Amino acid sequence: MGSKRLRYLDLPPSIWNLLLWTLPFLLSHNVAAHDQQAFRSPRPQVDGVLRRFTPESLDGLENVLDIAQSHELDIWQIGADAVPHVDIYSNLPLPSSLLSTPHSIHNISAQTPSLELERQDWDLTSLENTTFHAEFHRQPDVDAFIFEMARLHPESVSVLRLGHSAEEREMLGMKISASKGAKEKLSFVVLGPQHAREWVATSTALYLAHALLANSSEPNSLSSLLDVYDFHIIPSPNPDGYVHTWDVDRFWYKNRQIVGPNAKCIGIDMNRCVRGSHWKPHAKGPLLWSSASASSSSDEFKKKKKKNKTPADPCSHWYPGHRAFEAPEVNNLANYITKVNGIGRGAGKGGGGVVAMVDLRSYGQMLATPYSYKCDHLPKDNEDQMEALLGAAQAARSVHGTSFTTGRLCELLYRAPGNILDYVYQTAGIKYAYAAFLRDTGTYGFAIPPSWIRPVGEETGVLVDYLARFVARQKGIPM
Repeated sequence: MGSKRLRYLDLPPSIWNLLLWTLPFLLSHNVAAHDQQAFRSPRPQVDGVLRRFTPESLDGLENVLDIAQSHELDIWQIGADAVPHVDIYSNLPLPSSLLSTPHSIHNISAQTPSLELERQDWDLTSLENTTFHAEFHRQPDVDAFIFEMARLHPESVSVLRLGHSAEEREMLGMKISASKGAKEKLSFVVLGPQHAREWVATSTALYLAHALLANSSEPNSLSSLLDVYDFHIIPSPNPDGYVHTWDVDRFWYKNRQIVGPNAKCIGIDMNRCVRGSHWKPHAKGPLLWSSASASSSSDEFKKKKKKNKTPADPCSHWYPGHRAFEAPEVNNLANYITKVNGIGRGAGKGGGGVVAMVDLRSYGQMLATPYSYKCDHLPKDNEDQMEALLGAAQAARSVHGTSFTTGRLCELLYRAPGNILDYVYQTAGIKYAYAAFLRDTGTYGFAIPPSWIRPVGEETGVLVDYLARFVARQKGIPM
């Protein structure tokens, strides 16, 4: 039988050469098509160590940051509050000069899921019974979720097409409205993460969208908010970076924009490149000292910082670009928010404008108000902002016991110009603008396990529900 089969392969050399050249392409094409369905080719396991360094002073914190940046280490979080700390992830040995600083250790293990459910098995007709929120999802599945919700709820969901990313991916979102009448309503914007590795923020944006469309009889449904609000949800504002975290580097941070013909690195920090929030081309990294704390021993440091006007390093996490709004993704977000607000309407100037915005991020379990770029001046609306936020934090804690620290963003982390939170508050005029840093506080960091997706979504849903009802009451609308 073997000899008979060989006769069929008795082909001229030219045909054999053609097959040898085309067969790899045909096989790769078949694998690529298959990859879009249930089975994924697993990436190698990502294993490393997350260390939290806790120096005794802000000067010590600055020293840790200098060492980390000089060795191009992956800085996950910086806290310059009452307990200064720097979280650094690495799968390689760290310099001895760094390890002499007191620190804690958490082992991090993360792997892209190698097996995913077929889309027809998601069953998005029910929030409670769906399997969708049991796993993180690739960008094509995020987009598929949006279109499927529009198909299931054509009277309530409009697919938003915001524009294209640096790598020409279309940025999609959802406008979710009740089908009752044509009454103009308040608008509430929910943004997914601008930093690509914050997967739990994307999954939470998707969960919130599902909760808004869930039947009111289901547990955790938020559908009653649609009597007063239209929700605008953009789950993945950085699609290029998000794809990169799945395919190449799980902990990639920026977008994937080419920043110059001779640039040695790629990408812009999308939360550093917004005009109207004091964008600076020399914003190399976190500004740890406010004017108040710079009045004593750090006076010399402050003066040195003021003289340092050299452009930021394109390889830095915090690279702000050559100009404000250089990242097309951020420009698309700003244009859309302006469009929703309408000409001369804005927040607080009548119905229909955006009255609240929550920018979902991770990690840290922090709820923040403006400002990000400075700490020596309170927003004029700070009292109202904090009243709503303290109530929201308490409401969120009641769900699973998760506690949130509250305060201005510059206090909770560090001063950072060009932040979208400041833009939304100062330029777009949205009074109740917040950044919500979801779980956890540093055990898993950005590698949150999939089993936490639903609990995080549930507590964030209660947080959003509280904020929406608070703002509506301030507008004289009973809820």
